Amino acid sequence: MTAPLVVVGDVLLDIDVVGSSSRLCPDAPVPVVEQAEERPRPGGAGLAALLAAAGGREVVLVTALADDDQGRRLRAMLERHMEVVALHLHGGTPCKLRIRSGGQSVARLDAGDGQALDGPVGPRVTGAIAGAGAVLVSDYGRGVSRHRAVRSLLGELPPSVPVVWDPHPRGEPPVPGVRLLTPNQEEAARLAAADGADITGFGLPAAGRRGRHLGRSWGIDGVAITLGAQGALLCDGSQAPFLAPARPARGDSCGAGDSFAAEVVGALADGADLPAAVTEGVDRASEFVRAGAAAAVAAQLADTGTARLTPERREDAWDVVERTRRAGGTVVATGGCFDLLHAGHVSLLRQARRLGDCLIVCVNSDASVRHRKGPSRPITPAADRVRVLEALSDVDAALVFDDDTPAPLLERLRPDLWVKGADHAGAALPEAETIRAHNGEVILLPLLEGRSTTRLLTTTKGNAS
Repeated sequence: MTAPLVVVGDVLLDIDVVGSSSRLCPDAPVPVVEQAEERPRPGGAGLAALLAAAGGREVVLVTALADDDQGRRLRAMLERHMEVVALHLHGGTPCKLRIRSGGQSVARLDAGDGQALDGPVGPRVTGAIAGAGAVLVSDYGRGVSRHRAVRSLLGELPPSVPVVWDPHPRGEPPVPGVRLLTPNQEEAARLAAADGADITGFGLPAAGRRGRHLGRSWGIDGVAITLGAQGALLCDGSQAPFLAPARPARGDSCGAGDSFAAEVVGALADGADLPAAVTEGVDRASEFVRAGAAAAVAAQLADTGTARLTPERREDAWDVVERTRRAGGTVVATGGCFDLLHAGHVSLLRQARRLGDCLIVCVNSDASVRHRKGPSRPITPAADRVRVLEALSDVDAALVFDDDTPAPLLERLRPDLWVKGADHAGAALPEAETIRAHNGEVILLPLLEGRSTTRLLTTTKGNAS
């Protein structure tokens, strides 16, 4: 795409006040957050535009800004990364302040009543929208999507310019010609109810009915309802909706919807069809949450002035460990061949994950398995074993090692807890010394009786003969 990606919508000033808390206030049952550090970032359409620009695209943001201290802070942050074309915001800049400790929000304070009101727009607004290669409307209910001149310009775009509309319950219906609507479940329920649909419940069946209703009612090619950890459900007029499943991702999800929408509109601009674009959007949103979500954007802006929340590679095991330790969490690890994944493995992994804040699985390489088990093993190559393990919601990441024991890998990994099955009780674990040398501990967990890969293979051979 040579023409810029244009983001149209309402910006907010989001501020994270980040500190540590180890005691309660003496005069009220609330935590005392100490050594607090303020980390501001753009929110709303500003965050979506920032994430799109971090992916290397030319971005123009059409928004409304107030001439107050908060508005000037927002403009300064945004103009480092993109062109900002601003209408006047009547009233105070909307601000959301989150007080956070230990990776969790303790409280949120909202202020600012600003609204974008109808009025003339200058040639910069007209030129920005008319010259767009793709448009994301990021509606946060503050009036930019309601502005009659802005709506007229959006409605005049040719069909070749994909428009993605990220709606808000207090916002406006999309203009004709929108390629994709991207509400979350709650927004879809409110929008469908306001449009007269009597659809109760949540989950995939209700989401499908709401998506089809909104698409028909508003004449939209596609409606992608985001479902959090389940991914996104695309209703595009096909007989059955398309589900783009999310990769497991734990953590703060603030801003995940903006990340999804920014990626989807970029993919459509590059020529992707709706299912492919929605799949890319879900993958990027999962990465965004694993990387720390909006809180990490604030931290990166504070450290470097640059947001890098759209990495070209997936977060690997070392990223997971670093992030967990940075948040003061507990790193849990376990290891094995995992040649044929069975119920015993799943039980052990589930128990292990509950002991801490991330679970890293150390997997014997193919050569290591052959050395331990003989020339007929492994049945499944290491790349496939890792792929299956990382598909489990209890596994945050996996690492492959070539040695007979994981001790050299654990020397670098240094988990707080190293988990093995209870069948190792009384046995010498060569890696135990490495774990304890770095103030970790070895924990044995119960096994499911009668489950083992060797028994499965023996049974299979017996049945085959």
